[in-house]
Amino acid sequence: MTNTFRGVAASPGIAIAKAFRFTNTRHVPQKQTISDADAEAGRFRQAVEKAKGEIEEIRQLTETRLGAQKAEIFEAHLFLLEDPDLVDAVLDKVNDEKLNAEYALHEVTEAVVEMLMELDNEMVRERAADVKDISGRLMSHLLGKPYATLTGISEETIILAEDLTPSDTAQLDLNYIRGFVTEIGSRTSHSAIMARSLELPAVVGAGAVSASVADGTLIILDAVEGQVIVDPSEEVLAEYREKKQRYDERREQLKLLAQQPSVSADGVHVELAANIGSIEDLMKVLENGADGVGLFRTEFIYMGRNSFPSEEEQYQIYKHVLEKLDGKRVVIRTLDIGGDKELPYLELPKESNPFLGLRALRLCLEREDLFRTQLRALLRASTSGKLNIMFPMIAVLSELREAKRILGEERAKLEQEGIAVSDAIEVGMMIEIPAAALNADHFAKEVDFFSIGTNDLIQYTMAADRMNESVAYLYQPYHPSILRLVNMVIKAGERAGIWTGMCGEMAGDQTAIPLLLGMGLNEFSMSASSVLPARELVGRLSKQEWASLSEQALTMGTQEEVQQFVEQRSQI
Repeated sequence: MTNTFRGVAASPGIAIAKAFRFTNTRHVPQKQTISDADAEAGRFRQAVEKAKGEIEEIRQLTETRLGAQKAEIFEAHLFLLEDPDLVDAVLDKVNDEKLNAEYALHEVTEAVVEMLMELDNEMVRERAADVKDISGRLMSHLLGKPYATLTGISEETIILAEDLTPSDTAQLDLNYIRGFVTEIGSRTSHSAIMARSLELPAVVGAGAVSASVADGTLIILDAVEGQVIVDPSEEVLAEYREKKQRYDERREQLKLLAQQPSVSADGVHVELAANIGSIEDLMKVLENGADGVGLFRTEFIYMGRNSFPSEEEQYQIYKHVLEKLDGKRVVIRTLDIGGDKELPYLELPKESNPFLGLRALRLCLEREDLFRTQLRALLRASTSGKLNIMFPMIAVLSELREAKRILGEERAKLEQEGIAVSDAIEVGMMIEIPAAALNADHFAKEVDFFSIGTNDLIQYTMAADRMNESVAYLYQPYHPSILRLVNMVIKAGERAGIWTGMCGEMAGDQTAIPLLLGMGLNEFSMSASSVLPARELVGRLSKQEWASLSEQALTMGTQEEVQQFVEQRSQI
């Protein structure tokens, strides 16, 4: 009997095949006291080296199949196997507490995973899967038991599992595996990222109901709508075969745009950039032909760990990103911690309203040591590409001036040390506080660019927490009040001769893009997967025509009126 359940569409596509239940048994070791700590430590180090070898093989396999950029996702795993918070912590337990390596690994892993899962940021919580993957691989070597893989499948299959590790996903045989469904996970999990790289349809977070699907049952995986149809009727099957054909044809057409310029129908060039949170995101940026990185959220470098990243560690990450973009613009936002993004080891005082409290640049100006370390790393990396430095959460001019003063001091120190710093760095600010938008004319005289952060700008303007379902109806990106603030910022930038970008979700919104193009937005930065659909849409729009239409939209009274107006004019 046909049954349908839903999850999160993590990697778009449509697949039709038989279900295969995959289970990777998790081993819980016995606690033992050992007498020879040196031998036990040596046994653990040997397991680490074996795991490194396996991951390096997977990395090379992925590079051969998908290219160097896609293989970079496994660098995070190799980093973990050298991370003192994991490896040294296990060795300390072996040496100090005389624990067997298996149980020491289990204790350390559980603590790290618990810490990650307590963080409010979903993307960081998903990094717990990496730790579990590494731990499982190490445990298999220590216990002498095989680590389950999906390499033996030889018929068309859709995988159903509680979760998949990145290494599971990377080794999937695309000759037979048509997609996967997991009970847990989100769009930001590494398995979801790998699925998008492989262009493999995936639905995650489907819940325990997916566990009831029997092996061999025919299922339809609709990873566009985020649903799974079990044992479909002939009528539904025929409908989805036609949907799949239409989807595949459109996907192939969009791929042709990856190396094309982002130009409107009347010949106006705009920049379509991508937002990233880590080096693993670069593969999608390059694959989708983004014109650059419009937002590198550096806070994710600080999350999921027990201590601050060093200057050298940050320098290597920024240098890597700049080199990979090969001369394209990379806008790197300085540390934006606070609100829903916490660092347990920072030990900030509890605030009754953290979204309006000590966060982002406000925190950096209070903790200059952290700020100066990051700025030094950025300045050192600046010779490796086209770097733009962006300050978040600015409300008043004094904050901007203080940030620029500190940046100037760190540049001078580096130059005195004989360290090269680029002369072409652009310095800009996010416009995400209404006060900054209203005062944009003055800010524009003191920066090289603006980037409008609509996620916060909307919630602050509407006085509605975007994470609160009770007031979710007030999160209205097309509301005339929001559009007027955005237009005000763009026009202030034009008068001062600086460029204006947008790095909030609104930048990739198919309803917002025509209006933003008409207003004169220079750069649209969005999720990498939105770049090609946005490029296709921009190519069908006339900026001159939408300049007039956007003026009409600004005079309207409700979001619904604006949305209907845009849909009628652009046939979205």
